[in-house]
Amino acid sequence: MNMDSARSVVLQTLTQATSQDTAVLKPAEEQLRQWETQPGFYSVLLTIFNNHMLDVNVRWLAVLYFKNGIDRYWRRVAPHALSEEEKTSLRAGLITNFNEPVNQIATQIAVLIAKVARLDCPRQWPELIPILLESVKGQDGLQQHRALLTFYHVTKTLASKRLAQDRRLFQDLASGIYSFACSLWSHHTDCFLQQIYARDEAAALGSLERTLLSLKGIIMQTSLTMFSSPSFQGFLNAVFERLKQFLECCRQIGADSTCREKLEKTIILYTKVLLDFLECHPCAFIPLIQRSLEFAVSYVFTPAGEGVTFERFIVQCMNLIKMIVKNAAYKPAKNIDDSKPESLEAHRIKTAFFTHPTLTEIGRRLVSHYFLLTEEELAMWEEDPESFGNTWQHFELKICTEVLFLDIFHNYSQTLTPVLLEMVENLQGPTNVEDPVQLLIKDAVYNAVGLAAYELFDNVDFDQWFKNQLLGELQVSHHRYKLIRRRVIWLIGQWIPVKFKSDLRPILYKVILNLMQDPDLVVKQFLPYLESIFGLLFQLLQQVTECDTKMQVLHVISCVIERVNIQIRPYVGCLVQYLPLLWKQSEEHNMLRCAILTTLIHLVQGLGAESKNLYPFLLPVIQLSTDVHQPPHVYLLEDGLELWLVTLENSPAITPELLRLFQNMSALLEMSSENLRTCFQIVNAYLYLSASDFLQNYAESLCRSFCDLLKDITNEGQVQVLKVVEIALKVSPILGAHMFQSLLPAVFRGIVDGERYPVVMSTYLGIMGRVMLQNSSFFSSLLGQMASESSQEMDQLLGSVIEMWVDRMDNITQPERRKLSSLALLSLLPSDNNVIQDKFCGIINVSVEALHDIMTEDSETGTLKDCMLMSHFEEPKLSDDEEPPTEQDKRKKLLALEDPVHSVSLQQYVYEKLKAQQALLGDQGFGVLMESVDTELVRQLQEFLQVT
Repeated sequence: MNMDSARSVVLQTLTQATSQDTAVLKPAEEQLRQWETQPGFYSVLLTIFNNHMLDVNVRWLAVLYFKNGIDRYWRRVAPHALSEEEKTSLRAGLITNFNEPVNQIATQIAVLIAKVARLDCPRQWPELIPILLESVKGQDGLQQHRALLTFYHVTKTLASKRLAQDRRLFQDLASGIYSFACSLWSHHTDCFLQQIYARDEAAALGSLERTLLSLKGIIMQTSLTMFSSPSFQGFLNAVFERLKQFLECCRQIGADSTCREKLEKTIILYTKVLLDFLECHPCAFIPLIQRSLEFAVSYVFTPAGEGVTFERFIVQCMNLIKMIVKNAAYKPAKNIDDSKPESLEAHRIKTAFFTHPTLTEIGRRLVSHYFLLTEEELAMWEEDPESFGNTWQHFELKICTEVLFLDIFHNYSQTLTPVLLEMVENLQGPTNVEDPVQLLIKDAVYNAVGLAAYELFDNVDFDQWFKNQLLGELQVSHHRYKLIRRRVIWLIGQWIPVKFKSDLRPILYKVILNLMQDPDLVVKQFLPYLESIFGLLFQLLQQVTECDTKMQVLHVISCVIERVNIQIRPYVGCLVQYLPLLWKQSEEHNMLRCAILTTLIHLVQGLGAESKNLYPFLLPVIQLSTDVHQPPHVYLLEDGLELWLVTLENSPAITPELLRLFQNMSALLEMSSENLRTCFQIVNAYLYLSASDFLQNYAESLCRSFCDLLKDITNEGQVQVLKVVEIALKVSPILGAHMFQSLLPAVFRGIVDGERYPVVMSTYLGIMGRVMLQNSSFFSSLLGQMASESSQEMDQLLGSVIEMWVDRMDNITQPERRKLSSLALLSLLPSDNNVIQDKFCGIINVSVEALHDIMTEDSETGTLKDCMLMSHFEEPKLSDDEEPPTEQDKRKKLLALEDPVHSVSLQQYVYEKLKAQQALLGDQGFGVLMESVDTELVRQLQEFLQVT
């Protein structure tokens, strides 16, 4: 088929693929999918989207298919990769003209070119940048804009490459075109200012777009190496001037100008340059501290900003002040003599700027201006109290203001504490409900006192203030006073962990229960977490309709359950019945489902073994949340895994349904995500719960997953995997060794080769110790297998293992593993094997070390005893603040009672093994063997054994 006929067929199919009729759409999409790997397909797409006469939707689709094709088929190594000839032709066709009339398509083409540039520039596509620069210099407005747009996307993409070689290439490229980009930015900025003041808004908007693109390009180029260049320092100084010009421009043109939105975007981008530079290069930023503080403080805290500033700009300025105030590089060391000169210089500049009058004005303005609730917020409170209760705190300016207040207060508390206390003093007594301004100011001041609670610890007698002032304010029932009722209960919540006498709590509980009856929904939502209000909280959960509100109430319920633990059991019946319904209703609201999962986690912990009654609801929830083939897992996985774990830990016994859940685990282990640790804990929980059922069903797939993981995992990750194997051997020495036998040769080799990473070596020895001590026949067969593979004698290999074990005992830090090592090596005795006798001194050395670790003096008898021995009769009494043991804790205790480490006296074991060795060799032979042991070691051994 020739090019024209191919183009005609593809064009027809693309047209059908834009149809609303699925009968036409689906076959067209399938046909396009089949063509994706056909030679020439992307050349046809190029001619289609470059033809401005064709339908916009068809051209848009052609661009998208081309763009997707780059991701799949452009790399040389990709299956069905495009030929080098076609790619050469496509590259040339992409940069023949920059005159796309449709903005959205122009952006997609620019992104598309950037994707190719990421793979091919500059080696296979050296002409790209020169052609872009030439087009940017042209006089044609559209061509210049499209070339500049493409230039920005190419620069952004190349700057994102991370390989050292690619970064060097980009650095060379950036330094070569940086001056050009700066001059371009300056030129378009001047053009914009001339045009906007000449009231030519259409031309001004075009220049402003070019200014914005040029500025973005400069930022991308400076993201690697240009920060330190003199030209960049010059650019930063120019930024302050341009900011002032653009802010003044905001005043002149007003809010209705067509340029207003882009003008604000450009201003924010300027401030972002300063913030990014300060964050990445604080020391290089020191010469700009004075200018930055003067600029930001004048616009945010003085009349200079009136009529000029807008919310996003104020946020940026506050962030600039905050980052300078709290930057660690700008603070002297505790010992001044240890301070770096640049830190002292920065501190000097800050101290000179933040004078007493300046700080006082900033503190007052933050509280009395920026902390005030706005008319918009108050209107929302009246119209939709649920939304207000959830969204007010997410307003970016509010959060930023509070964070800045805290940082400044923390750093300059001596100056600001008297200012805040004076504001409190001026607000004593109830406020007139007819004075809305005073109500707002009191709300703001109380907010400040709550935020700064820890800073004000020594300056406020909160108990007296609570009794004399705040308690009375909570009892003012007027509708307009709800503002203060809500703020006061929040304020008390802030101070409770700081300074609040316990004998005042009954009064507080009574007030809270009254507030729960408050007709205002917002006041109800700010409460401490108390068992006595659980029923009321549940009613509130049913009453509210907004997802965000339900999440907030669930959070409080979770905190209550977590706090009172098992004492919650009498109160949860209604909640247990309601949660399945809420789960069903929240199918489209994943964040609400996350909150339900968190509540279930605390509920299972509170119910303990009784949580088994929840399994009909609980297990399908875990199944869905942890199935990586279900889309919701993206949101639910982390909480779902935590719920799975606590369900196992609190399960009284294994059930078929609980066992079946583990089918989700293989895919989770393949992901190797940050949730691996929790996955390993879940595996351990199954081992403790029912090792035989679990291993017989899943050990084979688990072993495969572990083998894959160990090929490409950090040392810490290896340790986590191996610990699971160690627990399997501890719980079931025979079945565990059999099921994980394919992993054990690597452990054996690691010991013989002398694994360098100490924690990994320690875990290897822990595993081998279990096998040697508790499954000796398996150890013998493993030794034979390894000897055969390495063409060594078994005795020779055993000698290497013992020698390395003795040599690496210092790698083992846990007393349990040190005792296990001693028991394992002693289990080789009695023996007439020459190798074991040759290593006898090392075995005794390990045993004496372990005895030193675990033998302590009995306070009653004064004799030495093995502190690791556990008694069946030990049941520790729990203090009031301790949580009762989970079912898994009980299982671990029973397992420990059977574990040789906790059931065998090492002192007795050493004695019996030496006696057996003596009986085997006779007194004379044994005497010769003991002579190989260091005399000091023999003396210490005798001291430990003298009471046996």
